[in-house]
Amino acid sequence: MTRTRLLLSLSLFGLAAGMAAPAAAAELGNGFTINGGATLVSDYRFRGISQTDRRFAVQGTFTLAHSSGFYATVWGSSIDNYVAAESDQEIDLVGGYRHTWGGTTVDVGVLYYYYPGAESLIAGYDSDFFEPYVSIAQTFGPVTAKVTANYAPSQSALSVGAGNEDNLYLAGDLSATIPNTTLTLSAHLGHSFGPSYLTIGKGYTDWNVGAAYAVGPLTLGVQYVDTDGTFITPVTGRNASGGGVVGSVGVAF
Repeated sequence: MTRTRLLLSLSLFGLAAGMAAPAAAAELGNGFTINGGATLVSDYRFRGISQTDRRFAVQGTFTLAHSSGFYATVWGSSIDNYVAAESDQEIDLVGGYRHTWGGTTVDVGVLYYYYPGAESLIAGYDSDFFEPYVSIAQTFGPVTAKVTANYAPSQSALSVGAGNEDNLYLAGDLSATIPNTTLTLSAHLGHSFGPSYLTIGKGYTDWNVGAAYAVGPLTLGVQYVDTDGTFITPVTGRNASGGGVVGSVGVAF
């Protein structure tokens, strides 16, 4: 997330473009399965804002799931040093429950954003925070529509000295698989409500459109990402919230 007294940051489960399509989960017995993936992206964007100063990032994930619907995920990415007090890593720890009724899927859980080493670099600095989430997805043939709400209650890592510094993120997503192909098209619209370290001022809107193509365990992705805000990175002066094309290559295992 982009803070360092400036602003924020993903999103949930690879919040970056073109994450690899999940591989068939390996059976562990007693209802448990595990799968994972690794992705190289040309720019790690979290809710439209670059976490890598518009440079490449390496990302990886593992998910342990149970047939009851409960799951736990670890997701990680390299980040730039302006994100969280010179830390060069973001690790997201996720615990949730997912269930599908017919074509409707409900997913609820909690994200914990962890930045290794940030507190040791700046004494007393608290970079980590948690964020409950809920999403509802509905399939209509090859098309899936999803709405998501992420709410981060007031925490010291979000503080900008403005009193009530909780943060709400609302988003809508559409995706469609082209029949008889492995090509998927997607569109996203989200809005961050602040003020907090997760917003540019009082809030901003982000959006993207993209495509992903699966070839065996590989997924090739491309997105155009943009926001209506402005966040200039402190060292290079790049606009981390400006429009840009993000490419990716992911592998699932």
